[in-house]
Amino acid sequence: MVRMSVLADCLKTITNAEKRGKRQVLIRPSSKVIVKFLQCMQQNGYIGEFEIVDDHRSQKIVIELNGRLNKCGVISPRFDVPVNEVEKWIVNLLPSRQFGHIVLSTTYGIMTHEEAKRKKTGGKILGFFY
Repeated sequence: MVRMSVLADCLKTITNAEKRGKRQVLIRPSSKVIVKFLQCMQQNGYIGEFEIVDDHRSQKIVIELNGRLNKCGVISPRFDVPVNEVEKWIVNLLPSRQFGHIVLSTTYGIMTHEEAKRKKTGGKILGFFY
C-alpha cells in the first residue's frame, strides 16, 4: 500500500491514539514537515515531548501525549491563504476563536496562524489542531 500523505497518516494516528487514551504513540515514517508540525503543537501545549528514533531507514517518532488534543487534521489540497483570508479559514475549521490553531507553510517556515498574522504573511495551509 502506497502512502499518499505522510502528514495525514501521522495526524490520524495521533488523533486515534488520543481517543483511545494512550500515553504515547509511535509515528513512522518521519519527515521534516511532520517534525515542524509537531513543534507547533508542542509549543502550544497540545502534546508533550517527542523523540526522533533513527533506524537507518526513514526514522520513527515517539510522541508523549498529554490528553489535551481533541482533533488534528490535514487540509488537502494545500490551499493558498493570503493574510486577509486567514480569518475565514479560522471560522471554517476551528470550533471557537479562543482555542485551536491552523498551521501554515510560509516563506518564513512552518508556523501557526497567530505567528503568521504577527509577521503579516500568508502561505499554504497544512492543517489544524485543537
